[in-house]
Amino acid sequence: MKEYLEFKKARCKDCYKCLRECPVKAIEVKNHQAQIIKERCILCGRCTVVCPQNAKIVHSEKEEVDALLLSGDNVVASIAPSFISSFRLQSFAQMEAVLLKLGFAFAEETAVGANAVTKEYARCIATGEYKNFITSACPALCRLIQEYHPDALKYLAPVDSPMIAHAKMLRQRFPGCKVIFIGPCIAKKREARESGLIAGVLTFEDLRRLMVERGLTFPLPDAVALEGERYGCTGIPGENPANRSKSYPIRRGIIHAFEARPQGYDYVAVDGPLNCVNTLENIDKVCGVFFEMNMCENACVSGPCSLVGDGEGVRATVDVKRYVRRECESLPPEKEGDREYTVDISAAYPRIENRSLIPTPEQIEEILRRTGKFKPEDELNCGSCGYPTCREKAWAVFNGYADIDICLPYMRERAESMSYEIIHNSPEGIVVLDSDMNVVDINAKARELLGITTVNVKGLPAVDFFNPTEFLIAQNSGKQYVRKKMYVSETRRHIDLSISILKSNHALFGILKDITDEVQYSEKLGKMRMETLATTDDVIKKQMRVAQEIASLLGETTAETKVALLKLKKTLMQEEEERGKSEGKA
Repeated sequence: MKEYLEFKKARCKDCYKCLRECPVKAIEVKNHQAQIIKERCILCGRCTVVCPQNAKIVHSEKEEVDALLLSGDNVVASIAPSFISSFRLQSFAQMEAVLLKLGFAFAEETAVGANAVTKEYARCIATGEYKNFITSACPALCRLIQEYHPDALKYLAPVDSPMIAHAKMLRQRFPGCKVIFIGPCIAKKREARESGLIAGVLTFEDLRRLMVERGLTFPLPDAVALEGERYGCTGIPGENPANRSKSYPIRRGIIHAFEARPQGYDYVAVDGPLNCVNTLENIDKVCGVFFEMNMCENACVSGPCSLVGDGEGVRATVDVKRYVRRECESLPPEKEGDREYTVDISAAYPRIENRSLIPTPEQIEEILRRTGKFKPEDELNCGSCGYPTCREKAWAVFNGYADIDICLPYMRERAESMSYEIIHNSPEGIVVLDSDMNVVDINAKARELLGITTVNVKGLPAVDFFNPTEFLIAQNSGKQYVRKKMYVSETRRHIDLSISILKSNHALFGILKDITDEVQYSEKLGKMRMETLATTDDVIKKQMRVAQEIASLLGETTAETKVALLKLKKTLMQEEEERGKSEGKA
């Protein structure tokens, strides 16, 4: 399937606003990223209007159209009447001059086709075959009925949209031409492609960009074309009656387009996706109602690719009303037989199969249980996930359109429960203070270490319970702060304090580690070490004394031994001499 609309991956921020606003839930959220479900999307463009991040991309055909204009082909333009409000112009002559400068061979308002559609509506109503009647000018609405409300197909007018009707007229008048539609609608892109009649679609945003690239602005100095000088549907110069169908882009514009409204119907205008869905769901409860329905609030003047800003719907409506009034006041009214068309603008709108799966009640219940919803009162139906009820969200999970964890109350409860368990069951003391040094949270271990006995200290100044000097130092430094072996005199505890800055929460997160046993053991070990050193010193001294005494004793004994040996030697020598003398005499 051709891409018409998608999301910028980097810009989606889990807000689910587009999903909440999508009338057919054609958006899936996977891995925290919203994506278009192409086969479900009706291209109403509501998501592009409400996205706070401007994360939607409408695929442009500007390059292809620009190439056609430069190719020399006979390219003609059909431009939606809402150009008046988007470009703040006074007449079609101003727009026509710019389109001719861009390279279009011919330009005309789509209202020529809308006029034929209005007449065809009147013929259909005159048959008396319709209990209720729904206009078919909005392709997003037609798609909504075809795929999601097929029971209302019997009320949908079997008539082409003004764009398709006008394209048929242009192709009849200019055989072989390439028709380019210019308007504020995304759904026209798919309608144009599926028709096979239109070579390309430019949004008003595309047209403005193309004008900037070509250096063109409104009004052009040579914009001299006059309404009465152009050829109308009859092909006869100067015979263009007022076209009330130029009011199609505004609320009740189709209703006002009738010269005389067919009798027997009440005429009601419904605009905006929610109103359209509610009307279709209840349409069988009424009878004899002509419904002018538009998916865009304020109708086409506020289309997703218009140049009308937020809150300017009323101004845009007034611009178109005045434009139509000026034409009706300056041109003659249409007469019977004027601007008759010879092309067939009847249309069939078949049912489009919705391929989403339908889970059983048991499967829905199982998905609900996975997000903590075990009984009806657990189903909050808050809509924060984008789906109006928990059961519709379960349907989306079953079809693979959503992750199960996009249930925000469930995820918040789980996160809070987990953080509570982590904080209050931590073996370390934990203290969280806000930027004003008030207690945000504190666990039992921190109370024990700091000697806090007050039952509820949350929201109270920390200074009332302990000295927050270290927290102030950390806050002023703007970085992590660590204080080793801090002594808490109230509890006679020693702690290591580590403080982290939680900038996004404007808070300080302190972890208190009880090191009292370590400090006491270290002190005991130190004392033992000193005692050991003293004992060792005494032993060494004793050993030195013993050594000295031994040395002294050894010294005296050696001297005495020496004297005795010398005496013994002298005696032996004297005895030897005397023996020798004795032997000599003998």
